[in-house]
Amino acid sequence: MRVRPRQVLLHLLLVFVAGGTAFAGPATMTVQDLAGRRVDLPGVPRRILCLAPGTLRLIVYLGAQERLVGVEDFEKRFPTSRPYWLAHPELSRLPSAGAGGVGAINRIPDLETILALEPEVIFITYLGARKADLLQQRSGVPVIVLSYGSDLSFDESAYRSLRLAGRVLGLERRAAAVLSFIEGQQADLAARGGTRGRRPAAYVGCIGYRGTHGIESSEAAYTPFAWLGIDNLAGRRNHGGHLFVDREDILTWDPPVLFVDAGGSHLLEQDYRKNRSYYRALQAFRRKSVHLLHPYNWYLTNIGTMICDAYAVGKIVFPDRFRDIDPAAKCDSIYRFLLGRPLYEQMARLYGPLGGVPAFLH
Repeated sequence: MRVRPRQVLLHLLLVFVAGGTAFAGPATMTVQDLAGRRVDLPGVPRRILCLAPGTLRLIVYLGAQERLVGVEDFEKRFPTSRPYWLAHPELSRLPSAGAGGVGAINRIPDLETILALEPEVIFITYLGARKADLLQQRSGVPVIVLSYGSDLSFDESAYRSLRLAGRVLGLERRAAAVLSFIEGQQADLAARGGTRGRRPAAYVGCIGYRGTHGIESSEAAYTPFAWLGIDNLAGRRNHGGHLFVDREDILTWDPPVLFVDAGGSHLLEQDYRKNRSYYRALQAFRRKSVHLLHPYNWYLTNIGTMICDAYAVGKIVFPDRFRDIDPAAKCDSIYRFLLGRPLYEQMARLYGPLGGVPAFLH
């Protein structure tokens, strides 16, 4: 269905006459979103739209994907990069909800596209309060701003967003269960990890950040390391967030174990073949203590994959404390709870065995 300009004008006129909302009648719920806005909702929505990075993932965690009326083109263009899409390939059959991608951050989406889909609520990340108000006024559809954290990172904001979306959708119990599950995994990792004294050092490279990068790309507040109490060497140069580390610093640190985000492992392989002497100066490469992790920084944090990576890291750094953990089985249990189906084999086919040594080092 394509909405013509005359239809858009008619819709806006109806919104204006109705007092700024496409719904009739008084609000039955008022919530405060992650932009600090108070939003009135007339009831539990059955037709929803998810826009901008990370939004769709949270809705799938809540099991509300059947209420979606469209998905962004960006989601369809990269079908293998995010576990929630692997678990629900039927989403590709939904109509377009606009271009999406990082270019959509803090931008008002195309009004004509939105109106054609007739959503009852719009979930969107990282849209400023004034722009969110403007989008709501123009479309007549309640707009709920969500977030994963400042600077596109992962923090408590993601949990608040899950709770909020759960309340809006009438899925509070599922939201509480998801949060309890995530917090339970975090607590288990912390209990097994380096919080009991010894804090082994490690480095992670090839972190994805608005694209793929080589060994210099790291994360100063890398969540799997933080949850396990591991001394993150990149954190010595920065107190938080993504950073590009000087290659000489990596040589100076000479990490005993080095982890590689598999999303950028092809760049590492290319560089390794060109600069073997550099890598042979690192003990981790000489001892083949270099291990693949599945990429979780793609269209914001894939929380399930992040937890899987943390267990793989724990298995390698603290083998005695993770003796009972089989990474493949653990990942399947995580994906099954969050997304409804096991996905480890698919992820391993795409990115290699979790915790394995890159093939080019064999």
